Amino acid sequence: MYKRGMVRHQGREVRKGVSGDQLVEFFKNIVQLHSPDEITLVCIGTDRSTGDALGPMTGSLLQENGMENVIGTLAFPCDADTLEKKLAIVPTHHAIIAIDACLGPKNAVGTYYLSNDPLIPAQSVGGNLPPVGQYSVAAVVNANGPRPYSILQMTSLHLVMGMSRTLADAAIEAWKWRQTFHS
Repeated sequence: MYKRGMVRHQGREVRKGVSGDQLVEFFKNIVQLHSPDEITLVCIGTDRSTGDALGPMTGSLLQENGMENVIGTLAFPCDADTLEKKLAIVPTHHAIIAIDACLGPKNAVGTYYLSNDPLIPAQSVGGNLPPVGQYSVAAVVNANGPRPYSILQMTSLHLVMGMSRTLADAAIEAWKWRQTFHS
């Protein structure tokens, strides 16, 4: 389905960072395949780390704009401690879009890795969590380095807020487009 932003490396698809203006197309492709009321957005992260707050911040913005089926907000984060319990409440017929922050190459900071595959949360910090979603967005909030926890703590709040707003705006635009398109 969504191939822009994907590259092949040693015979397999690898994610490539895309700019925020390509997010709307990604979300539109998903809402063409699934009814928006049967899509759950799982916004992964914690409000206790600047870099890792991207997911919950995005979830809060989505809910504030009337989006339903959102898991993970600033008030009720979907983090390592709660992820599996929160995934268990998602109806089995729902498509899941996982949204999370990630660390990446320096030249990818500020971009989004889009995929028609699950996201593996906490991978950059050595976590051991289950894959999440049929679709995923990993927002590169900072450059990877030898101390990923510290890097996430010292990530620019301004960057994270801007990337969260871009993500939320793109999803909202795609949902509104779907309503207009099918009216």
